[in-house]
Amino acid sequence: MKVTVLSGGVGGARFLRGLVDVVDPAELTVIGNVGDDVEILGLHVSPDLDSILYALAGLSDEERGWGRACESWDALESAVAFGGAGWFRLGDRDIGLHLVRTKLLRGGTPLSAVTAQLVERAGLALTLLPATDDELRTWLDTAAGSFPFQEWFVARGHRDEVDVVRYVGADTAAPSPGAVEALREADLILIAPSNPYVSIGPILAVANLEAALRSSTAPVVAVSPLIGGRAVKGPADRMLARLAGGTSPAHVASCYAGLIDALVLDEADAHDVENLAVRPVVTKTLMSDADARRRLAEAVLAA
Repeated sequence: MKVTVLSGGVGGARFLRGLVDVVDPAELTVIGNVGDDVEILGLHVSPDLDSILYALAGLSDEERGWGRACESWDALESAVAFGGAGWFRLGDRDIGLHLVRTKLLRGGTPLSAVTAQLVERAGLALTLLPATDDELRTWLDTAAGSFPFQEWFVARGHRDEVDVVRYVGADTAAPSPGAVEALREADLILIAPSNPYVSIGPILAVANLEAALRSSTAPVVAVSPLIGGRAVKGPADRMLARLAGGTSPAHVASCYAGLIDALVLDEADAHDVENLAVRPVVTKTLMSDADARRRLAEAVLAA
């Protein structure tokens, strides 16, 4: 069975760790968000793609929830001492990957081909695609001003309430090679438990990707990123409350109106499905350990 997943970073990566336990990785294609890619100290960083790669390769830091395990920070501390920016935490092991990516990109290799090389080097069998090889960046408009995603999320601690989310470059961005085909040929399409606005939104902003998803004959199942109307981590609940008008399953599903057939939601939200326009699938969605991740993946496939 061919499975295609749209995914953001941390939450999506955890979900994918469960999914590869129940789906042949060789039949799995992940289309990842690049709207929060950023250049730091001259290096091209793709946080969501890297979170997925690190998680599936067993390299991620389980306690922090992001970055590499057994990390050190000597290079960043030295850079800061000489006047470099230190607001975005780049560890020494992490920098190694970014050095390789940046060199290849500057040599003319597109991001999708670079990512394929990194996936192969990590010993992974799945296909990991950026949504686009073109520059597409997420911007947040707030009362305090307009900010690129990482400045809003990391430097400002996502404290500013968001009025508008914009995907700069989306109007000219083309899908990365293989992405449209992965949606057209899939037997099942999943939307990982990721923030609809800043993780999945930038993927769907690539017009041909949304069109391919909309025209697909495969079942499309989304996993809610909320439990009891609250985000496990990050600002998804605040953004939904402000931009969608609430944090119920119906509000989550409204972000994917006309695109999904079912919404997987936590037992804590089972009481609040009367206005849900798609089929609800109720299960435990907290991915607290490997068994919980696998059970969620199994429940999603059973949907």
